[in-house]
Amino acid sequence: MDIQKLNTLIAILEKSDVDELEIKEGDNSIRVSRHNKTPIQHFHSGAAGSAPLATPAEQAAPEHPRLKGDTLLAPMVGTFYRKGSPEAPVFAEVGQVVQKGDTLCIIEAMKMMNHVEAHASGTIESILVEDGQPVEFNQPLFSIV
Repeated sequence: MDIQKLNTLIAILEKSDVDELEIKEGDNSIRVSRHNKTPIQHFHSGAAGSAPLATPAEQAAPEHPRLKGDTLLAPMVGTFYRKGSPEAPVFAEVGQVVQKGDTLCIIEAMKMMNHVEAHASGTIESILVEDGQPVEFNQPLFSIV
């Protein structure tokens, strides 16, 4: 599916009352969702638990720790992966120093693995998505200080 078709689908979805749309073309399929139904989780390495960071816009956002760093946003809709394969080490950990251009995660979209790189050098303050979870366009992924 080309980007023009995707943009058309998004425009149709925004003008309708439909919350989610899934289209299949041969072996390819794409799901476009108006709202992320799963709250974004805030994870710290070694933390006992996690607390929601944000919820869909129509709900009141819960209190959460203020992040000091710049937020790296998802460049596309897809599935968030912290490592390149099940047996590989994770690309980034909380507290790790990264350089601009370092791969921090992969977003799988339509069976394509898209490497997401650090937009700035710094230290990973927080990883805002759990491994294997779906992400939306412009959803916060990392905070880098």
